[in-house]
Amino acid sequence: MPDPTTATVWVVDDDRSVRFVLTTALREAGYTVEGFEHAAAALAALETRPVPDLLFTDVRMPGDNGLALLEKLKAAHPQLPVIVMSAYTDVASTAGAFRGGAHEFLSKPFDLDDAVELARRALPEPLVEDPPAAPPPAAVAGQGAPQLIGDTPAMRALFRAIGKLAQAPLSVLINGETGTGKELVANALHRESPRAKGPFVALNTAAIPAELLESELFGHEAGAFTGAHKRHIGRFEQADGGTLFLDEIGDMPLPLQTRLLRVLAEGEFFRVGGRELIHVDVRVVAATHQDLETLVEQGRFRADLLHRLDMVRLLLPPLRERLADVPQLAETFLANAARRLDMPPKRLSAPAVQVLREHAWPGNVRELENVCWRLAALAVADTVSAEDVRAALARGGRSPRGGPALSPEHWDRALEAWARQRLAEGAMGLHAEARERLDTVLLEAALAFTDGHRADAAARLGLGRNTVTRKLGPGRRRGS
Repeated sequence: MPDPTTATVWVVDDDRSVRFVLTTALREAGYTVEGFEHAAAALAALETRPVPDLLFTDVRMPGDNGLALLEKLKAAHPQLPVIVMSAYTDVASTAGAFRGGAHEFLSKPFDLDDAVELARRALPEPLVEDPPAAPPPAAVAGQGAPQLIGDTPAMRALFRAIGKLAQAPLSVLINGETGTGKELVANALHRESPRAKGPFVALNTAAIPAELLESELFGHEAGAFTGAHKRHIGRFEQADGGTLFLDEIGDMPLPLQTRLLRVLAEGEFFRVGGRELIHVDVRVVAATHQDLETLVEQGRFRADLLHRLDMVRLLLPPLRERLADVPQLAETFLANAARRLDMPPKRLSAPAVQVLREHAWPGNVRELENVCWRLAALAVADTVSAEDVRAALARGGRSPRGGPALSPEHWDRALEAWARQRLAEGAMGLHAEARERLDTVLLEAALAFTDGHRADAAARLGLGRNTVTRKLGPGRRRGS
């Protein structure tokens, strides 16, 4: 096992300044270090010199890039730990590095102390087996699909985690607020995995009525229930050999949680109304905006299912915690919208960017994307102004500071937000509570409009006067 007094480290990078500072820092840490300006020089040196104990390589270089160098190194020296460096930290590059057998991915610019610490951790750890071979480019699914975008530390960490987890046959639980891009993460895990040739199937469990969800997941046979005129293949069978993404898993009814647990444990199930045992090979990635541990304590989510799904957990940062990514996201969404609308592309002015960065983004990336579509369609000039952004935010039902705007046509969104919050708090009897509040709001508004005249208010609402009187109760006597 090498130590700093004997370990040899090679640094391959065409950027002389990066090569100099990294080799200097590693030498000061006690390593024997040599630098190379491109992959060809390092490969030529391997023909006449001993294999180093550790190698750092940049990705983008003249000639063979870092990933091509990684592939050649791993073919000839599978035990050699390689740390890949790049200023372009995205899912494709990180996943490509880990798929090719990289020991770690180091984002530029990096702290030299972190790089030296990374070298220290890499050297004592022997590789017990060859890394999985990279699939050919044609096998990578989802190219052209929406991509995760960001360059903040939180997103770089997320990209590295996806790159590693994509290669592991583990269930993943994605936690994040609504609109943070949970399905994009699930798709990236699939696209960069050995299952990329297989299907990626997504299902939002909260969007399917409870009585239909079992059939959606597991399928049904003809005649299994009223209206089942022919066999239906469920999402598990559709995802065989690939990945099944279950969004809003916290909303799944308890009886279905039991069936899901059995499938995850045994990989087999019966269709609804069927007798044939169906075997599937599916990687399940689940997501939720809820606190599943709290749901377990409330008896609304099975603890054993949580443990089965939560082999690895990814936390998606809300957009308000990575506002530095807003300009890049907005420019991308504006360009996409312009292409889809067949319109000239628009650019953001500096004041417009500032307004976007000051917004709270309660709807996260999805809200930003919607705002950019409105800007692409409605902004008059080629350069988007701050006023354009404020107008687009107001049309979306929120003020530039993120609070509710007075947009009557979007009252249902406020109701939905209230309902989701109350459900997350574990409230019961929500329908009765909502109806009572709705009645109160409508009656108070109608009475204010008619200056307290109950008969007029009842007529406006399409109710009988006695109904209005009953709903208001005996405490209110104003009007006729």
